[in-house]
Amino acid sequence: MIRTMSLIAYAIFICSIMLANIEADNSEHPLPPFSCDSENPSTKPFPFCNVDLPLHERAHDLVSRLSLDEKISQLVNTAPAVPRLGIPDYQWWSEALHGVAGSMVADSGITFGGSIRAATSFPQVILTAATFDENLWYRIAKAIGTEARAIYNEGEAQGMTFWSPNVNIFRDPRWGRGQETPGEDPFMTSKYAVSFVRGIQGDSFEGGQLKDGRLLASACCKHFTAYDLESWNGNSRFTFDARVTKQDMADTYQPPFKTCVKDGRASGIMCAYNSVNGVPNCADYDLLTKTARGEWGFQGYVVSDDHAIPHLFEMQKYSKSPEDAVADVLKAGLDVECGDYLANHTKSAVEKGIVSESDIDRALYNSFKIRMRLGLFNGNPSKLVYGNLSRNDVCSPEHHDLALEVARDGIVLLKNSANLLPLSKSETQSLAVIGPSANDSRTLVGNYAGPPCKTITPLQGLMNYVRKIEFHQGCETINCASIASIEAVKKLAQSADYVVLVVGINQDFEREDLDREDLVLPGQQQHLITSVAKAAKNPVILVLLCGGPVDISFAKNNPKIGGILWAGYPGEAGGKAIAEIIFGDHNPGGRLPVTWYPKDFIKIPMTDMRMRPDPSSGYPGRTYRFYQGEKVYEFGYGLSYSNYSYKFVSVGQSKLDMKLEKPGDISVSDIGFEACEKAKYSVIVSIENEGDMVGKNPVLLFAKRDEVVKGSPVKQLVGFQPVRLNAKEKANVEFEVNPCEHLSRASEDGTMVIESGAYHLIVGDQEYHMHSPRMFDSKLSQLF
Repeated sequence: MIRTMSLIAYAIFICSIMLANIEADNSEHPLPPFSCDSENPSTKPFPFCNVDLPLHERAHDLVSRLSLDEKISQLVNTAPAVPRLGIPDYQWWSEALHGVAGSMVADSGITFGGSIRAATSFPQVILTAATFDENLWYRIAKAIGTEARAIYNEGEAQGMTFWSPNVNIFRDPRWGRGQETPGEDPFMTSKYAVSFVRGIQGDSFEGGQLKDGRLLASACCKHFTAYDLESWNGNSRFTFDARVTKQDMADTYQPPFKTCVKDGRASGIMCAYNSVNGVPNCADYDLLTKTARGEWGFQGYVVSDDHAIPHLFEMQKYSKSPEDAVADVLKAGLDVECGDYLANHTKSAVEKGIVSESDIDRALYNSFKIRMRLGLFNGNPSKLVYGNLSRNDVCSPEHHDLALEVARDGIVLLKNSANLLPLSKSETQSLAVIGPSANDSRTLVGNYAGPPCKTITPLQGLMNYVRKIEFHQGCETINCASIASIEAVKKLAQSADYVVLVVGINQDFEREDLDREDLVLPGQQQHLITSVAKAAKNPVILVLLCGGPVDISFAKNNPKIGGILWAGYPGEAGGKAIAEIIFGDHNPGGRLPVTWYPKDFIKIPMTDMRMRPDPSSGYPGRTYRFYQGEKVYEFGYGLSYSNYSYKFVSVGQSKLDMKLEKPGDISVSDIGFEACEKAKYSVIVSIENEGDMVGKNPVLLFAKRDEVVKGSPVKQLVGFQPVRLNAKEKANVEFEVNPCEHLSRASEDGTMVIESGAYHLIVGDQEYHMHSPRMFDSKLSQLF
C-alpha cells in the first residue's frame, strides 16, 4: 500500500514535469512585435527609427507625428497599434514578482497561451528576503528578466514592462500582500529594491552598466506610497486615506522608493490606490513630479494601479468630474493608466480646456522613451542585444537550481529542541507526513505566480529520503473546519518513527484585496498538531507554509514539538528544499524578515499608520524598530544546525567636519554629502562556524542607542552579509557604516538627523560601544 502510493505520487510528479516541458519544437515561432523594421521602406525616413539619434529626440519626434486621437489611445495600458507609423500594439501590464507571471485579472503582456506554458517560479519574496543575500536577489531578478526577454523573442509577449517589485513596508502582520514584500525594515527593503531592479533590467550588480540605457526588461517599483491595507473592518484600499506623519514618511515609507529610483534606476513607478493625508497618490503632484522626478531624478514612466483613476471621481470624491480626474492625474505626473478611463475621457477634458495637448505629450514622451530603451523601436530584435535568448533560456536547469538554492537559504529554523533535526537518513525507517499543505503544489508559489515549470511538494521531497512513508491530509481543506478521521491520524502518528506536519495558510487567507482577520492557524489546525504531537512516539517536526506571521506560541512551548520550520511560500522547488533541511543535506540559515506578533496584536487598528509607540494611549508601535510589546519571534531570528560565534575585530574612527552652533541633533543636510562620505568608517567582524556542517549564515549588524528618546528606533539594521563557512572555519566580514545614512532618523518635521549620545553596534550576542558627536560649540572635527 505504502509503496503503491509512492509510485503513484512519483508518476504524477513525472507527468507534471512532462506537461510543463517547453523544449523547442521544429516549428518556426512568430516574430515578436517591434517597430522600425529595416526591411520596411515606409519607416526608414522617420527620425524616431534612427538609432544614432539621442533617445529624447527620437521620442519627441514620434510623439509629434501622432494625431490627438492617436495620442489619447496611447495613454492606457492596452495601447493599440498605429499602423501608418509601423507601431504595433503594446501591453504595458505584465508581472514578475518572483517569476514571469503576466497579470491575474486582465489582458497581459505575457499570457502563456502559446507554446511556452511555464516559467521558473522562485520563492515568494518574503522567503527570498529571509536569505539576507543581495547578490542572490540580483541573480533571481536577472533570471526573471532573461526568461521574460526569451519569451518576447519567441513572439509570445506583447510587452516588456513588468510591474515589480513591491517595495512597500510590511507594517501590519495582517496585510494580505505582505508576502510580496521583502519585509518590515526600510533599509533592507531598499537593498532588495536595488538588487531586483538592477537584475531584471540587465544592469550589473554594482549598477551603472546599462549601455545606452538599454533594458533587458523594465522594472516598476510599487505601490507609491504608504500602501499596506487591502480590506479591513470596512476600510478599502480604493478609498483609504492613510494619515502619515512627516517623520514616518521620511524614515519608513519613502526610503525604498527613493533608493529604487536613485540607486536602482528603476524605469517605472506605480502610484497606489490610497490617499495620503487627503491626496490620492495618483493625483499628487508633490509626490510624482516634485519628489520622484525633481528630488530623486526619476527618468521613467508613472503608471496607475488597476482602474485607480475612476476612483478619484466615483469613490474617493476627490475630483469633481471624469474630466477633472483626467486633469488631476496628468498634471500630477501620471504617464500611463492601467484601465481605460483616460481613453474615454481625455478628449472631452481637452475640449473643455482643463487638459492641454502638451500635458498628453509629456506623458507619451516618458512612456515611448521606455519602449525605445527596451529596443522595441530598433528593428528586428533577433539582430539586437539579447536577441540570442530563446525558449531554451526559460525553465532552464540553471534557473530551477537557483529556485532551489533560494528556498534552501531562505527557510528559517524556528525551533530545534535537543537537536532533533536533522533526522538521520540511515536510522529513520518510517515517516508519517500529515497536513493539508503537505502535497498541495498550489500553496508553494503564493500569489502573483505564473505557471511553474515543475513543482516538488514537501511530500514528494520527503519520499526521496524514506522508503516507508505514509501520508494523511489531516484536514480536508486548509480551512480545517474538521479533522478527517482523527483516530486514524493519531494511529498513523503512533506507528511512524517520526512525524512531519505541514500546515499553515494560503491565498484563501492572505492575498491582494484580502487582509487576514487573525494571526492564528485556521480552523482545527492547532488541534490537529497537538493531537498528533501527543500521540507520536518521538517529538514531531512542524513545517509552516505562510507569508505573514502566525502566533504559534502553543507549538513553541510544547516539548512534544521538537522542530519548527517556516518555509514561507517556497516556490517550485520548495518541497525538495524542506526535505533536504529535515534530513541534513542542507544547513538552514534563513532569518525572519518580519516580527512575529502575538495573536492579540489584532486589537490594534490596521488603519493606524503610526510607526512610533504612544505610551499615553497604550499604542505599542510597529516593527522591530519601534514596537514595544511581546513577540513570538523577533526580526532577524533564525537557528542553524551550527553554532556561530562573533567578535568585533576592529571598528574605525568616524569624523564629521562641521560647525555646531548649539547642542542638539545634527541635520544630515547641514553636514553635506562630502562630510558624510568622509565620516564613513569600517567595522570588521569575525565569525566562526563552531558546528560540524558547512553552513551559510547571514551576519546582521544593528545599531542601538543607550538611551532611546521619543521618536528614536529601539535599534535598526545598518548592514547584512551572508557568509558560507565550512565546519570549524572562521572568516572576517567587513561593513562600511555611514553615520548619515545608517545612524540617522527623521525628526518630527521629516528632517533626517543624527542624535547625540552613546550607542552600541550589535552583531549576534556581541556589542561594541560607540559615541555620537559631542554637542558643543566648535569648528573642529567631532569624533564618534
